[in-house]
Amino acid sequence: MKRNRTVVLEFFLLGFGSLHGLRIPLFFLCLLVYVLCLMGNVMIIFLVSASHLLQTPMYFFLCHLSLCDLLLTTGIVPNLLHIILKGGRAVPFPDCIAQFQLFGASTGTECLLLTVMSYDRYLAICHPLSYIPIMGTRLRHHLVVGSWGLSFAITLVVAVLMSKLNFCGENVIDHFFCDFVPILKLSCSDTRLLRSIDFILTAPVTLLPFVAIIASYVCIAAVIMKIPTVTGRQKAFSTCSAHLTVVSIFYLSLIAIYLVPASGRSVIALKVLSLMYTVVTPFLNPLIYTLRNQEIKATFVKIICLKWKKS
Repeated sequence: MKRNRTVVLEFFLLGFGSLHGLRIPLFFLCLLVYVLCLMGNVMIIFLVSASHLLQTPMYFFLCHLSLCDLLLTTGIVPNLLHIILKGGRAVPFPDCIAQFQLFGASTGTECLLLTVMSYDRYLAICHPLSYIPIMGTRLRHHLVVGSWGLSFAITLVVAVLMSKLNFCGENVIDHFFCDFVPILKLSCSDTRLLRSIDFILTAPVTLLPFVAIIASYVCIAAVIMKIPTVTGRQKAFSTCSAHLTVVSIFYLSLIAIYLVPASGRSVIALKVLSLMYTVVTPFLNPLIYTLRNQEIKATFVKIICLKWKKS
């Protein structure tokens, strides 16, 4: 005979637990960051789409990176705001798997897009004469479609396998969204095979891109150091400094969460690091790419001036 057992139909996300008097300030802080994130990324998408001056491969990839950030934050922050106000939230099992699917696909796509952008900078600096012929319209579209398609396909496979797990005991997730490891910890199924499959499938969109980015910047640095003038070196480095900053913030957060052993890390530290790449990084990306980019600022001013004259 089979033993009777309680089947888990929903998970309860604890969020940040007891915040005492910090709940309202944290709510408004996250809301402000989310609104600014939406405004910044939508602005980049609009500017790149509206201006013929920004129809280059670099801005094409940046536009898709902004779209990726919008999906990532929208899949996390609205639910986070509800959790902060209510002190937690019950999430049906299918909704939790769907959130993981959107989060995982967006994160994987961002990893691949950052790699594509580093390859774009590598071609522009190391092979400037071949840049336009190689990075044509066809290749850039193939790279973007491949990044989105591969990430969504891989995450879908993992999400489908997760949906077939049995959950028959504890249903409380001490996190603010449905991540892979916290969900598997609650399963009463044997998850060793799924963990192995997840690593095999996700390594090509996380670890390998990181190695490719490092290799690209090693080559870029070698070329920049050969430029005879200081002004020339500074100009060459400025074209990729924003991307390098974004890559550093994003990957340092991922490495700290998924590669550093969890034994010496508190749950609060895990949540703060998760906030870094799910909320803070998408918020910082538009700032980093626009504050030091003269073309985007000039396009923004031009469009504002045109709107002002028409009104």
